[in-house]
Amino acid sequence: MTTLHSSKPLLPLESSASWRDRLATRIDRWMTSPALYQWVLTNPLTRWMVRRRSKQLFEVMAGFVHSQVLLACVRLRLLELVLAQPRTLVELSSLTQLPAAGLQRLLDSAVSMRLLALRGGDRYGLGSLGAPVVAHPGIRDMVEHNATLYEDLRDPLALLRDPDQARMHAYWPYTDHQAGAPQPKAPEAQFARYSALMATSQRFVIDELLAAYPFSEHRCVLDVGGGMGGWVTALARHQPGLQLQLFDLPPVADLAREQIRRQGLAARITAFGGSFTEDPLPTGADLVTLVRVAHDHDDATVLALLRAIQTALPMGGTLLLAEPMAQGDGQASSTDPYFHFYLMAMGSGRLRTPQALGALMTRAGFNHIELAPNPMPLHAQLLVGRKTKCFPSDSTRCVHLD
Repeated sequence: MTTLHSSKPLLPLESSASWRDRLATRIDRWMTSPALYQWVLTNPLTRWMVRRRSKQLFEVMAGFVHSQVLLACVRLRLLELVLAQPRTLVELSSLTQLPAAGLQRLLDSAVSMRLLALRGGDRYGLGSLGAPVVAHPGIRDMVEHNATLYEDLRDPLALLRDPDQARMHAYWPYTDHQAGAPQPKAPEAQFARYSALMATSQRFVIDELLAAYPFSEHRCVLDVGGGMGGWVTALARHQPGLQLQLFDLPPVADLAREQIRRQGLAARITAFGGSFTEDPLPTGADLVTLVRVAHDHDDATVLALLRAIQTALPMGGTLLLAEPMAQGDGQASSTDPYFHFYLMAMGSGRLRTPQALGALMTRAGFNHIELAPNPMPLHAQLLVGRKTKCFPSDSTRCVHLD
């Protein structure tokens, strides 16, 4: 059995005690008291707290402007221009065809956000946060892709009332096919567009997976919802001894097959076309990976998929599920709001906690479910579940298999 060092069992969340709720209510009233605010503001020893919270709140309010500054930098290719060589305002105005007065505001904003940095001679160079945007095409693609999300969020209440009207649906070609239509209604170009976007943005998750999990302990890996094959081809190069399989909708599997052939990996990777809500999954793998798939679907679909994976795996087989996950216990997270609204605008998916996903895995027949260590859990957290027989002494982490 695969052993994950420092992994921890996925335990249920503790229920909050009523006395804690009462204490929290008292603190809420205390913290919103005008008298307390005036006292804290005039006290030299506590004034810093008001300033810090005011700054944090202003950053929340200004977040949309920050995202638009980043979008403007990407569309103008400002970061690439200053990477080639530091440039002055006049030079950048000529290259971007923007008036110097307006461009100056964008450049100053980008400097304050560390996308750009001031250099000698009134020139602009690359900032510390601009460097990863230039280095990773997936970031630039997602910034441009998010412009559609921002349009949907112009009226957040309208989006909450009727998510089906979101423009982001145009990027999601899978829903009609999975609902039972004999052929996907979306044109092949739409599958190609979405698959290409997911492939370019997947690089971060791929690096995290390769660093976090011991794939050398397996013989054959099946990737479900594998898109154009970015993950399986990277894994094939990382572990030359592995055989690999990919499963996705027929139009996507065709695209993956071509990518695999071009990389000279056709002898080691087999792409299968089908719908996991209607067709059985390929067998023969002792590890199944599910990378950024579950959060795109509702609970019923995810449960059906997990049961199909459990059926396809041999006894002793393993499921590795990787995707962004919500913080439990109401902990603060800067990424949770983004994924909550992004997934709602995309369709029927939602951001789940590790505990919620672990519960679905348990219902599907997996046991020994663990939250695996991940050195960089920003883009994905990792859940590992195994198909093993259950023993009474381990009933808290096992379910009986039929």
